[in-house]
Amino acid sequence: MSAPEIHHRPLSYVERLAARELADVRVLVVHCTELPDLPMARDYGERVLYPDAGTGAAGHWYIDRDGRIECWVPPERVANHVRGHNRDSIGVELVNLGRYPDWHDSRRQAMTEPYPDAQIDALIALIGHLAARLPNLARIVGHEDLDLERIPASDDPTRTVRRKLDPGPLFPWPRVQAAFQAAVGGRGLR
Repeated sequence: MSAPEIHHRPLSYVERLAARELADVRVLVVHCTELPDLPMARDYGERVLYPDAGTGAAGHWYIDRDGRIECWVPPERVANHVRGHNRDSIGVELVNLGRYPDWHDSRRQAMTEPYPDAQIDALIALIGHLAARLPNLARIVGHEDLDLERIPASDDPTRTVRRKLDPGPLFPWPRVQAAFQAAVGGRGLR
């Protein structure tokens, strides 16, 4: 499989992110942006949320609905994309509305936007590329598998909702998992 076309658009603070060896990466975390489009995701990614470090929260790769792949953080850097699991993982963000704009409203927790074939095809191509570059990549999980925190609902603080639900119920796990297993061979488990 040939390498997919990847557009490199490093975040302004990328050099401030901790460096690491490619062999340190063991897990691929699939996210969805829960935002309407890639430009809005970029705006969020550029925000400095950690003033002491001068960095923000973002994934490594972003895949738009049409299959365009952008790399915002190289895998040699630790991106802030999932609490407690950044050191050994890479984050791939799929542009998808998710629960936008009412992420934590208890009445609006359904994720209804499907993932287009072009986007999933691009993800599978990226997985093949990453499996060849990252010698210890062995697991693929969703953000929802690692961040299980419940928080007060924005509409009713007596109720709680999951902080993260992505990539959500419409993500085609069987198709992506089969491609991941084929790409990483015997080292891969979900």
